[in-house]
Amino acid sequence: MFGLFPTAPAAPRSHADCSGCSLCFLVCPMWRRSRDPRLSPQGIAKALQCGATAPDLVQALDACSLCGACDPVCPEAIDLSGLIMNLRQKLPAPAPWSKSLDELRVRLQQGAAAGAAPTVVSRAAPLLLPGPALRADVPMLERVQALLGLTVVDDDGDDIALALETGVEIPQARLQPFLESLRGHSIVAADGLLLRQLRRWLPGSQRMGLGAALSTRAAVRSNLDAADLYVIEPRAYHADYERMVAFYDRLQRETGCSLSLDLQRIAIPAVAQGLSQKLGQAGDDDAQAKWILQGRKPARIVVESLADRAAFRRVCDVPVVHLAELGEDPQMMKKFRHAFG
Repeated sequence: MFGLFPTAPAAPRSHADCSGCSLCFLVCPMWRRSRDPRLSPQGIAKALQCGATAPDLVQALDACSLCGACDPVCPEAIDLSGLIMNLRQKLPAPAPWSKSLDELRVRLQQGAAAGAAPTVVSRAAPLLLPGPALRADVPMLERVQALLGLTVVDDDGDDIALALETGVEIPQARLQPFLESLRGHSIVAADGLLLRQLRRWLPGSQRMGLGAALSTRAAVRSNLDAADLYVIEPRAYHADYERMVAFYDRLQRETGCSLSLDLQRIAIPAVAQGLSQKLGQAGDDDAQAKWILQGRKPARIVVESLADRAAFRRVCDVPVVHLAELGEDPQMMKKFRHAFG
């Protein structure tokens, strides 16, 4: 399982390298939703080329879901997600989400004061960073543990992941003990944005997204078939695009399932929350999940993300299951499939 890990990424280029090719428009959820070129990675890059600053770009920076789809399609190899994350750090304090960010800063400072929780396992033991959604679903977390045999860490860095997303500065007294607790371990992370950053913070470490890790298990693959629509968690996928394209190609060949990829083999996000939505200050937008289902008639939807499972259950009557649920007894899964025709 842990032979599938990336090499160190190339140094990113800047907004000044944007040529205006518009390829990012084709994959960007915020542009597809608005059809406003200002609300796109290219729009942000071009505005910066013309002298705009972060406060001028609040609407676009709020709308971006950091799905990462724009990064692999950019012919100039600009780290567009990183650009947006950096710009969020420069936003002025009086923002619609300022109260939530103040609360996050308090959490980070409390974590810095406490230090990272010690990981009392062998340095060789692989670790699971489940994130808050999976940690809150105890039966699902137990399924994941049974399938992967990983040690669940006490400190999975969910405050650090949210700080990356929102642009809040991460105190070194919080970050460094957290990274030290992971150093020397193989890591499976449910949060794709945190996984992306761990690639930079811990070069040479072995890292994998939760969905990819689960889909390596024979118990999961044996319960996938051609009638299934498999929905990929986009952040982990796009952060390691070239390797993940080959990985999911193999998955599709072996199981026959269809994948939530567009013609460029970009993973279409089922949930594309902007910053206000992520901080709970705006409702969910199910347009992405509906868009994935256009022209498809799957017998079942299989998801890597609990948020995607909730989104699809809101918009369709097709059975929706998480990958970890596929690892249950095959005979029971056959009965489940038969019951839903």
